[in-house]
Parts: sequence; C-alpha cells; structure tokens
Amino acid sequence: MRWPKFTRRGFVRGVGVATAAGATIGLLPGCTQTEQENVPEPMVVENDRAIDILKEYEEVDLELTERDTWSIPLGSVLHESEGTWAAVTQAGSSATPMVKGCALSLDEGKLMEVVPKTMGDSHTVVIYDTRCSDEVYAWVELDFLSHEWTLYAGRFNKGALEGTATTLWQADANYDPPGFVCTGNTVLWQVMPSLSGKKTSESSYCYLWRLGDQNAQAVVESPGRFATAPNVSGSIVVLTPRVRASEGVYYGVTAYSKDDGLANVVDQLVMPQTVRPFYVTRVGDRFAVSIEASYSSGGMFGTMGTYIGTSSGPFASLAREPSANVAGNNDTFVIKSRTSYFVVDVKKATYSILTAANRSVDYGEYPVRVGQSSDFVTFATVKDEASGYPASVTVRSFKM
Repeated sequence: MRWPKFTRRGFVRGVGVATAAGATIGLLPGCTQTEQENVPEPMVVENDRAIDILKEYEEVDLELTERDTWSIPLGSVLHESEGTWAAVTQAGSSATPMVKGCALSLDEGKLMEVVPKTMGDSHTVVIYDTRCSDEVYAWVELDFLSHEWTLYAGRFNKGALEGTATTLWQADANYDPPGFVCTGNTVLWQVMPSLSGKKTSESSYCYLWRLGDQNAQAVVESPGRFATAPNVSGSIVVLTPRVRASEGVYYGVTAYSKDDGLANVVDQLVMPQTVRPFYVTRVGDRFAVSIEASYSSGGMFGTMGTYIGTSSGPFASLAREPSANVAGNNDTFVIKSRTSYFVVDVKKATYSILTAANRSVDYGEYPVRVGQSSDFVTFATVKDEASGYPASVTVRSFKM
C-alpha cells in the first residue's frame, strides 16, 4: 500500500472558529482496509431475472404520514443528514459572504446560522459544502480561482459550533473536493485525485476522525477513484472502492462496520466490469444500487435504474433515471423519480406514489435522508403562486 506524503494536501491541525490557532495534530500511519483478499465474483444478473416493480408489484395507497412542513428562505440547500439537525448551505445576503453554513432543526423547523463566514481570508474563497450530525458539523471551503480546498469540522451542539474547529484536510486542484459525511461524533471523508489533475495514478483514501482525537486515520484505500461518496446507514458505512484491480475496472459496493472504525467488511456486492454505480446505500441486509447509464454488458446492472436486493439476490428493479440516493426503513424503500417518489415495500410486493411539493416541479424536490431512517425528509424550491417566481424552500418530514 502506498501511504500519502505529509504535504500541504494532507494534515490535520486545530483552528479557532474565528481565527487560526497554532496547535498541530497528526495523521496515523497504516490503513485498515486495503486491497482485500477473497473478493466476491462480480455479480451479473440477467435482465429477465430481476423483479420489475412497476409490472409485478401491486400499487396501493400511500402509507407514509406527513409529520411536519416548514418554509425556509430561498437559496437554502439541505444536505444528507442522519439526526435531528440537517446541514444547510444558504445564499448570503451579499457577495461577502456568498454562502453561509447553516443547520435546520428537524424537530422545530428552526434555521440556525453556524458558519457565518469563511475561515479563509481571500475574497475568492467560499463555503462549498456542509454536513452535520447532532454532535459534529463539517464544511468545505473552496477557492473558486485556484480550486484549492480545505475541510473543517467542529463540535456541534443545539445549532451552534462549540470551542475550536479543526482543519481536517487541505488540497490543491489535483484533488477533487471531498465526498464526506458526519455520523455521531465522527467525520468520514474521501481524498481522490482529480481526473484533470497531475495525480491521476494515485490511490484514493477514505479517512476517519473523531471529536477530540489527536489523529485522523486512513481506513480504506481504493486503487483508483471511489465511485460514490460515503454514506451512513444505521451501523453501516457504505463505500465503493475499486476492487480486483489487477483484473480490470470493478467497483465493490461495500458495507463496513461503523462501530469498529470500518475495520471489518460486513457485506460486499461487486459490480460487473466497467459498470459504475451512481448512488449506493444499504437498508437492513439489502443493498440499494442506482445506475445512471446503460452499458453494453453487465446484464441487469448494465441497465439504467435502481436495484434493491442482497449480495446473493434476488433483486427488485425500478427502471427510472436515478437523481438521488435511496432512503428506507426495514422493508420500505423510497426512490426518487422526476416529479415524485416511489415508496416500495419489498416484503409485501407493493408500491405507492408520494408526489412532490406543490409548485416545485421546475426545480425539483430532493431527499435529505439516505439509507436507514425512521423518517423521510425532503426539500424543494417552490414558486410563488401569484408571480410564478421562486419564492421559498419547503421542507417536508414524513414518518416511515
């Protein structure tokens, strides 16, 4: 395994929420998951072996119960979140700051300003992305001229940062801004070489850091780029590293145990050669894999759609272009379509339709939940009924 050098693109240090502090903390050597032995054979399922949800399942009345609806300011974008708070990027009221890091209480609908301005002092640096759990808040700042970026994180409590934040990573334009997620007191992020940079032959890594730790840990290495960003589903973290690298381009949809820091693989589904998953997650013992393109080979997985099943099969399929990841609870899966959601019960072999919020079709409605969750949360930019112009963002919460 090649370990990344300690350069400007890879270090962890403490910084104050308002100004930088001098403390520097380290990066632990070693990697808990590198190229695995005994990787499963790629799964190729013939198209006629998949269960077509729209043909073989019964359509029933919607069973999701709407719990709350809130209206928040126009320009707010909610991001994948697991707890009672959802991370939000919000358009600033002026060019400085262009974007603010916020959080929305999913219990009260209260929107809180968390990162009012960038840590970077250049006028070309903006808050690019945010994530949070109920304990930690993380955000990426990007210089839109140089494409250099920095990932920060800090303790999060009741809608506010507490104490000092930490610089988790810095990189230049040779590395893409990270896919990252917060869960409990932990931040997970990926560092991948950019397709247009000078480091394309390097491996990619997933890193883990917990609040209070003096070190971050590289936990998974991919000999090439990961196919998707990390996501958390209950006690599972799902990643898509390259596997069987000596044989060709194969992606392993891999479920890792969150509780032991991704040291153990719980389950793995290897995609057919060259087939790149677009979204992946896991609910219970079932994977949900979305494919955005059609391939010349690969059987069922070589066809656009979303597929739900175990690593040994069978799979239920929904032949719709995927535009968001899947959420679910036990046997129920919620799959986004263009203007609605399919709510699928794989045990009862039924499906129902959840329509998007009123006057949101032009801009789309998107889920906040991914993977295992007892509720389903969405957000949508909606138009004013009289003028027809975008007016606000509607957030809806449903009990599953």
